[in-house]
Parts: sequence; structure tokens; C-alpha cells
Amino acid sequence: MPQSPHERIAELHNLAAHAHSAAAASHSQGSLTAHELSRLAHEHSIRAFEESRKAAEEHGESPAEQASKHS
Repeated sequence: MPQSPHERIAELHNLAAHAHSAAAASHSQGSLTAHELSRLAHEHSIRAFEESRKAAEEHGESPAEQASKHS
């Protein structure tokens, strides 16, 4: 069953948070993959923002209005 736009946005935010946490752990260990994990987290964050904006536009709302309904 396809995900709703809200579920997909939440998933992207969760992926970004996980990648940020993994990058922070890698940084503390001096891992060379920390930079790649940070880049991945940033990409997930950007995609989540873009999909949030798109969903808000489809519903005639600003992203701030949409966010206030779900907090």
C-alpha cells in the first residue's frame, strides 16, 4: 500500500535524524565515513523539506501552517 505524503515526509525526517546520529558517533571515533553520513543526513533533510513544501502547496497551505497542525 502506498505511503501518504505525511508518512513519507516523517520517514525522511527519521532517516535524516538517524544519519545525523550515526555521523556524530563516527566523528567521535575518527571514522572516515562520518563525512558521507553527514552528507546523507543533509540529503534526507532536503528531501523531507521539499516533500513537505510540495504537500503543503497541494493542500493550499504554507509549510508553517501544515507543521503547526501536526505538532
